[in-house]
Amino acid sequence: MTPFLAEILGTALLILLGNGTVANVLLGKTKGHDSGWIVITVGWGMAVFVGVFAVAAISGAHINPAVTLGLAAAGKFSWSLVPLYMAAQFIGAAIGAFLVWLHYRPHFAATENADLKLAVFCTAPAIRETGSNLISEILGTFVLVFCVLLLAAPEVGLGALDALPVALLVLVIGIALGGTTGYAINPARDLSPRIIHALLPIPGKRDNDWSYSWIPVVGPFIGALIASGLFVLIGATT
Repeated sequence: MTPFLAEILGTALLILLGNGTVANVLLGKTKGHDSGWIVITVGWGMAVFVGVFAVAAISGAHINPAVTLGLAAAGKFSWSLVPLYMAAQFIGAAIGAFLVWLHYRPHFAATENADLKLAVFCTAPAIRETGSNLISEILGTFVLVFCVLLLAAPEVGLGALDALPVALLVLVIGIALGGTTGYAINPARDLSPRIIHALLPIPGKRDNDWSYSWIPVVGPFIGALIASGLFVLIGATT
């Protein structure tokens, strides 16, 4: 398997299991209905574990354009491979989102609340305030990428043994920082599923909240660049 295909697979697994957890909690008549935020954060943490473990040996398991950008900006990944990896991640996220819909299709029909249907695919703020929402995504992604940089091997990314530490990292980000915006901390995780929501024949769905959609894309990229800058600065002064 090539790194390109590995990043597609790893990101698809991430979204299938992460967004699948959200669907299980939010959609009507599921066995996990209304089981709460802790289930969602644990599910996302384990989704990261599976995605990283599955493809780490092949691609370094970035499975997140912000991670790819952060690694490249810190000199740990080739800039020439950045477009390829990012394309794979956005494709993989779209595939994962489609599979979540396919798996839970009857439950979308059994759910009246259109906001909950959209929430299965993408994030939204608890309190809509552009500056604060952007800061939330920047800060959450900063923590993620800075810690990944400390773990990542030079010129590769993550290894299979890093899967559990990164999963626990995403778990604590969700518990500590996720309550404001739903902690996208991954542009592909938010944008690709949002587009899939727009394309799918989901009964009773709402608009895709495009006016907010730039925040979970731009915020993570900014957070990644800040994290890489600090990482390089610390390295230069030690």
